[in-house]
Amino acid sequence: LTGVLDDCLCDIESIDDFNTFKIFPKIQKLQERDYFRYYKVNLKRPCPFWADDGHCSIKDCHVEPCPESKIPVGIKAGSSNKYSKAANNSKELEDCEQANKLGAVNSTLSNQSKEAFIDWARYDDSQDHFCELDDERSPDAQYVDLLLNPERYTGYKGPSAWRVWNSIYEENCFKPRSVYRPLNPLAPSRGGSCLLYFLMQFLKHSLCLEKRVFYKLISGLHASINLHLCANYLLEETWGKPRWGPNVKEFTRRFDPIETKGEGPRRLKNLYFLYLIELRALSKVAPYFERSVVDLYTGNGHEDAESKALLLDIFRDTKSFHMHFDEKSMFAGDKKGAKSLKEEFRLHFKNISRIMDCVGCDKCRLWGKLQTQGLGTALKILFSEKEIQSLPENSPSKGFQLTRQEIVALVNAFGRLSTSIRELQNFKVLLQQTR
Repeated sequence: LTGVLDDCLCDIESIDDFNTFKIFPKIQKLQERDYFRYYKVNLKRPCPFWADDGHCSIKDCHVEPCPESKIPVGIKAGSSNKYSKAANNSKELEDCEQANKLGAVNSTLSNQSKEAFIDWARYDDSQDHFCELDDERSPDAQYVDLLLNPERYTGYKGPSAWRVWNSIYEENCFKPRSVYRPLNPLAPSRGGSCLLYFLMQFLKHSLCLEKRVFYKLISGLHASINLHLCANYLLEETWGKPRWGPNVKEFTRRFDPIETKGEGPRRLKNLYFLYLIELRALSKVAPYFERSVVDLYTGNGHEDAESKALLLDIFRDTKSFHMHFDEKSMFAGDKKGAKSLKEEFRLHFKNISRIMDCVGCDKCRLWGKLQTQGLGTALKILFSEKEIQSLPENSPSKGFQLTRQEIVALVNAFGRLSTSIRELQNFKVLLQQTR
């Protein structure tokens, strides 16, 4: 893969260098921090679109929830919207527990600030969400340690997996309705490859920028997930000791130009495009986190400070990138038409997030929900630039806010993309070694 990506002025080589030397090492460290490693998710929500196919019985599909005792006190106490300045001692932790309804607010805050937090908790920003969010108060919602439940190949495949992706593409991606896109990741790609090529060309020349972007985001997410599975594949299991690692044959089957009749490289280019979109979102949301009121609160003051410093360091790197995607070119037509298209865009993506509850493998569902929510949060950020720029320094804002779940999903989803691009470099080396 070389050259400039479509619909933006950025070349692949610049992204590779930027990711390898700037982003990847730092985002890996950030994901290991307590604030970002624990994700609350409901893996028991029923599929809203078709009868449940039954859950995957393969042991690698299983997700191990985190015991309540292992969750940092600042994360499990109270509302998900908490950016407390509480120090890590018993008195203030006790105050924090008593302030659940205020989002674990420090008792030294003024009454005016407390009222602002109450308003924040009451504020319903569902119209800004691009994802169907889990109800964290549900008894079925559990914390998961992402480091102990890594995304990798589980063996989940067949009709259930195929139906999920087919539904995402066929029913939710903008494309000519007269063109059917067969998408069976298990079937040989030769069948229908001419149709896929025709579809891509038709999309490029007949659909507006917004609809092409939507299709590329979903294709890029699909490519990224497939890369994770290829890079962390179960190579062998002897005497109960599994060996995980890169599977070159599987990578070739999914992405090689000859095996996919040219479709594979386009999928990988869409991965880069998705990386640029989420990178742009991180650079845009930086002012939200630069405020003193945002503290990435876990209850451990020292770790919280280090986590925020590392996050702000990553934001500085994202701002330094000189070939960002220009989101201002989207929805730039007449106000009525642009508003209608933006809402259609949002509802399509929200529907895709609901489809993630139809995934039969718990581990696949976990990471599918997290990465979908991360992308949805990125889109929410890109369409909220004015609200972010007008944020008050010392209090929450009704105009724009992020829950802890959205923050965790945003960082981990971008971390997955960063890992995908890094793994792609590894596969390039492995492919050269096999020739």
